[in-house]
Amino acid sequence: MNPQIEQQTGSPKDTALLLLAVALVAGGMVAFYMLADGLNALVRTLILLAAIGAGVAAAYRTQQGKTLWSYVQGARIELRKTTWPTRQESVQTTLMIAVVVLVASLILWGLDSLLLWGVKSLTGRG
Repeated sequence: MNPQIEQQTGSPKDTALLLLAVALVAGGMVAFYMLADGLNALVRTLILLAAIGAGVAAAYRTQQGKTLWSYVQGARIELRKTTWPTRQESVQTTLMIAVVVLVASLILWGLDSLLLWGVKSLTGRG
């Protein structure tokens, strides 16, 4: 009954590419902060974005990166199939939630007051 799940082991090339991707992103962040005195913020930000882009490109070339990208594409396709509520439906739903919360809070307040009165009556304190 238990279907066998194939685990894909990453090749040494994939491992090296993932390590390179991490090193590129980390190097970009280190450069961003280490060059704070020498370069202005725009140049440092561009260096950081280039390092992140190179890291993402390196990670994409791995099997895990391609699997992740296919998942993202599938999610985008499913997102396009979603029927979003109209503004009127959203407002009506929000108002109904507010009413239900108000009614529930009044019921709980009344129950709390009733229980407090009962405890005071039984213990004679209060």
